[in-house]
Amino acid sequence: MSQPETHLFEVTLHIHNVPSPILDLKLPIWTPGSYLVREYAKHLQDFTVVAVNQSLPWYKISKNHWQVKTNNITEATINYRIFANELSVRTNHLDSSHGYFNGAALFLRVIDWEKQPIQVTIIPPNKKWQVTTALSSDANKNNTFLASDFDTLVDSPFEIGIHQLHHFQVMGKPHELAIWGEGNFQIKPIIADISKIIEVEATIFGELPYDRYVFLLHLFSQAYGGLEHKNSCSLIYQRFGFRNRQKYERFMQLIAHEFFHLWNVKRIRPQSLEIYDYDQENYTPCLWFCEGTTSFYDLLIPLRAKIYNANSFLHNWSKEITRFLNTPGRKVQLLTESSFDAWIKLYRPHAHSHNSQISYYLKGEIVSLLLDLYIRAQHQNQRSLDDVMLQMWEKFGKQEIGYTPDQLREIIETVTGQDLNEFYQKYIEGTEELPFNQYLEPFGLQLVADKETTPFLGITVSHKHGKDIVTFVESGSPAEAAGINAEDELLAINGLRINDNQLSERLKEYQPHDTIQISLFHHDKLCSVHVILDEPHTRNYQIVTIENPSPIQKDNFSGWLGTPITDFMTETGIYS
Repeated sequence: MSQPETHLFEVTLHIHNVPSPILDLKLPIWTPGSYLVREYAKHLQDFTVVAVNQSLPWYKISKNHWQVKTNNITEATINYRIFANELSVRTNHLDSSHGYFNGAALFLRVIDWEKQPIQVTIIPPNKKWQVTTALSSDANKNNTFLASDFDTLVDSPFEIGIHQLHHFQVMGKPHELAIWGEGNFQIKPIIADISKIIEVEATIFGELPYDRYVFLLHLFSQAYGGLEHKNSCSLIYQRFGFRNRQKYERFMQLIAHEFFHLWNVKRIRPQSLEIYDYDQENYTPCLWFCEGTTSFYDLLIPLRAKIYNANSFLHNWSKEITRFLNTPGRKVQLLTESSFDAWIKLYRPHAHSHNSQISYYLKGEIVSLLLDLYIRAQHQNQRSLDDVMLQMWEKFGKQEIGYTPDQLREIIETVTGQDLNEFYQKYIEGTEELPFNQYLEPFGLQLVADKETTPFLGITVSHKHGKDIVTFVESGSPAEAAGINAEDELLAINGLRINDNQLSERLKEYQPHDTIQISLFHHDKLCSVHVILDEPHTRNYQIVTIENPSPIQKDNFSGWLGTPITDFMTETGIYS
């Protein structure tokens, strides 16, 4: 990193005992945990190969594949540079304040040498910069770290710079929190709450399967994300997102999510992800369990850790269910298909995505909620989804043996004690509407829709570059029937100017089945269309208590959430 302001990492790869006259090198096209082909090779430049003070010939075989003729020389040195100016948890970033990288986006893979040990030496631009990574250090060499194989190297991001570094112990094991960037956080309560999350999650699985764990946190203006690793995680969060209580709780959900992944995904893995193929997509129908079930737990863990109460927990679920029920694509895409097609759909949204897709995170967490409630209701809270996770850990995670979709289902059915064929066919391998109240009722709860009075038009409008642009047109809506398109510029309703902030209020001036004239630009051509407004569509849902819950429902509720249902009833205003 001799010139960090250029955003160029300078990488030198020394290969000893080259095994053959042809040396194949590849840069991964994706990184585990982020299911999108990112084409990291597009950032590689200045590739050269030398041996014994002479250049060696090399050829580009494909977009991420370099081949070197070694001429039977046993020692070779490859030099290249990587442009790093994308601040995310899955890419690389280098500037005058720090350097951060993911192994998949920086390191070449020596074909057929993936199981060989690797030594990494970091040369910072000045002595003030420190290096933080989950890899063990070489005690005899400064800023040098050891990876047992290429998978471990890819799975161990680096943070290099003048970041804050906080050490703390949980359950007798060392942990580190590295923070790059300024923000309004208070370190003591953050570490205290992270420690609670670690303890709660360790209780589910019965152990912490590592010797040391590292949290890498980047603070930025408006950002949110995380990427799991076996012994660490990378997090990015808004720098001023800690003083507001709801934002702080969301940050703790992020911590809970990425930390839970050290079991679910990093060790409990689908068979198709047991051995990573870094050159192409790795398909699995089980991301709903890998990510969705983890998302279920990121809402539950802070409750168990007493970071928030049952009222906040159920309010968060109300928001998630509302988001789900406002996604038309839930009626189109299967949950298993959403998992399988992550590579081409979830991370590549377009104007029609909301109509045709459902996130395996979102539906996966809700299906996990229903499974947890079903298991609890069948067994009086003596079993839960925790038992599924523990059995998956004991059978597959500890030995890191990949599971098949059938094996996952078998364990869920074993814990449930029921045949789940109908459940799978309808909600995991089908698109039937989820019967929320069927699963909430045994716990004295129900899902109710807020009353909506605004006639339904079916568009979403955003202000972009001084224009009010239609960004989404719902399938089957009055707007679609009238021919309104995404990317149209909204101008007026019934001849009067309208903008994105005024649309909802303006629609309240009309009644369902009224015909209105909407003026807009379509491909720069002024157009007017007549739209017949529809009946109001529900946009908000709330989980509330049923009237007069029975003793069994009260017991189920308290056994589930650890608090009397009357506390929740009082807080929500349903009971007094």
